[in-house]
Amino acid sequence: MVIDAIGSALTDEDRERLRHPATGGVILFSRNYENPQQLLALCEVLERLREPALPVCVDHEGGRVQRFREGFTAIPPMRELGKLWDRDREAAREAARSAAYVIAAELAAHGVDFSFAPVLDLDYGSCAAIGDRALHFDPNAVGALGACIVQGFAAAGMAAVGKHFPGHGFAPLDSHVEVPRDDRPVKDIFSKDVVPYRKAIEAGLAAVMPAHVIYTQADPEPAGYSRYWLQEVLRGRLGFEGLVFSDDLSMVGASTAGGIAERARAALAAGCDMVLLCNDPPGQAALLESLGDLPLARPERLERMRKKGGRDLRKSVAYRDALVALDSCRPPDKGAASFASGG
Repeated sequence: MVIDAIGSALTDEDRERLRHPATGGVILFSRNYENPQQLLALCEVLERLREPALPVCVDHEGGRVQRFREGFTAIPPMRELGKLWDRDREAAREAARSAAYVIAAELAAHGVDFSFAPVLDLDYGSCAAIGDRALHFDPNAVGALGACIVQGFAAAGMAAVGKHFPGHGFAPLDSHVEVPRDDRPVKDIFSKDVVPYRKAIEAGLAAVMPAHVIYTQADPEPAGYSRYWLQEVLRGRLGFEGLVFSDDLSMVGASTAGGIAERARAALAAGCDMVLLCNDPPGQAALLESLGDLPLARPERLERMRKKGGRDLRKSVAYRDALVALDSCRPPDKGAASFASGG
């Protein structure tokens, strides 16, 4: 399991859950963040809590999904990279690599191992939950930019997580609060939404997070509970060998399997290596106990998610160059503020 902590410092209850043998990682949210010094101290405490240490992760995509603000560079919404692609493809590729490099350098300097990024959903304009988190509506553009983000993370020693497989951009409902359905023919999903995953996997994508979306023409279960999507398509046709994380099991989109324990076992049985459960400490404690008899994720897949390298890349020329390149996706409006204002 990947679970969260209650606040900016660990409670005794947090420590008990995080030390449980079925816990495999910890995810941080905005409530866990006060300032850079506090974050570094929290991650140091987490590192000493277990041996080997739990990987620390966060949703830090940019735009409206950026958990840490003060002291971190303001990363633009990924849609800005897509807009830049329409003006200058090579500049967009460089900005995508640079955005990922900046994110990775800043997170690693504070003890965070990886971010759940990039979003590889297509921007159909129909899903408000995705919206400007998507890079573009063109699958080839999303594939090219997504691959550059994977490369940018890797250059800074960080693994990338593609989401939400096979694609959440078309289904209009928000899986946080409803159960989305996508009724398109499977061939349409393959010819469009799956395309970016091929490019990202070729670029070295380390992990994938499936969507809590039911693709009715393929499987009656959401992708995160579907052996068809996770085994036949992701592992089989796409040849993906990395880690598969479930999306948060507390989301309404995950409710089709029943209670929390049933959701976790359905995700693991379908092919997820690890399951996320957030914002539910009592549910986490109960689920940890219920998962105690199940085998843990393959260690080599989990090990790949740990940050590599020990030096602070924010002091490097590559980091400074990345800030400059990132600023190229600033909207070309007069007086628009620079994105590369933190760091």
